[in-house]
Amino acid sequence: MNRNLWLLAVCQGLFLTNNVTFIAINGLVGLNLAPLGWMATLPVMGYVVGGALSTGIVARTQKRFGRKTSFQLGLVVAVLSALLCCYAAYSRNFWLLVTATVVAGYYNANAQLYRFAAAELALPAFREKAVSLVMAGGLIGAIAGPNLAAGTRSLTDVPFAGAYLALAGVALMAMGLLAFVQFPPPPPKQASSGGRPLGQIMRQPVFIVAAAAGALGYGVMNLLMAATPIAMQVCGLPFSDAALVLEWHVIGMFAPGFFTGHLIKRFGTLPIMGVGLALNVGCVLVALSGVNLHQFLVALFLLGVGWNFLFTGSTTLALTAYRPEEKDKAQGALNFCVFAVLALSSLASGVLVTTQGWTLLNLGSLLPLGLTGLALAWLSLRNRALRSG
Repeated sequence: MNRNLWLLAVCQGLFLTNNVTFIAINGLVGLNLAPLGWMATLPVMGYVVGGALSTGIVARTQKRFGRKTSFQLGLVVAVLSALLCCYAAYSRNFWLLVTATVVAGYYNANAQLYRFAAAELALPAFREKAVSLVMAGGLIGAIAGPNLAAGTRSLTDVPFAGAYLALAGVALMAMGLLAFVQFPPPPPKQASSGGRPLGQIMRQPVFIVAAAAGALGYGVMNLLMAATPIAMQVCGLPFSDAALVLEWHVIGMFAPGFFTGHLIKRFGTLPIMGVGLALNVGCVLVALSGVNLHQFLVALFLLGVGWNFLFTGSTTLALTAYRPEEKDKAQGALNFCVFAVLALSSLASGVLVTTQGWTLLNLGSLLPLGLTGLALAWLSLRNRALRSG
């Protein structure tokens, strides 16, 4: 675990500060500005749609300019898009806010690759722990994001405009830290010009399950997390309570990063992903039991830990699906799957919580969780059959 990994972990934390603050405020700002209530989470959706649209561009810039330059370019976009969000809030322009979050999606697509870059900064025997450590850096976002949103809510006359200004400063801080990270040189170009075709890589069972579990697990997490501030407001709970719930949710997302890699190393990737799935189901059961503060708090904490196990596991699983020269296109495809599901879950989150309510939203999340369970069981049985054969 070297200095580069620790610096990248801090960058991951600053990235999650951006994400958590966006989740905490974009739905509420959207609810205040949107022509119709069900459009409230369109700014949240715009962030992930922008990420999905940017995955191909990011893959090309990563390949052409390398990790550091591409990551710095993403941070430049983060600064500019945060300033644009601030202007949209001041001018009460809902569609400009949505546009700004779509632009911010480029930063999202870039920073989602921090976890893959972590594996390249460690020896092969420590890849799981490296990925897990950088994921643990999100603890910074767990503390900073909700408190930044709450502390800057009334910084200006326009609610949350100050939070967007603060996010521009967070991105500038990340740019300074990233300048000190030394990434390994890209692998030498092969005569085959990039390895196997993407379609061949994506048809592998291990890739299919890694992509499905990562995308569906992230989608369920986003579905419930994006709806939580709105649901709590509808239930009459103050924003300070919503900030507390989101803080503990993100602690649940990233605190396990200090030991998830050890658990994967000891028990295997699929069993730990199975535990993550069970924790997500537990989240839904707690959420269905009531709408008091402690139920929101426990449910979202379980959701966070479950996401960590599923997403860290799916990232580790994906590392076995491609060769070094194939990493840019394979990682781009994985992130596109995640962002596509996130876009759908962001839209569904606003529509369901404002029209159907918190209960039906949670019941609906059981479907993607069931599909994730089937995917994990299929790969586990297939691996067992190959070992016995």
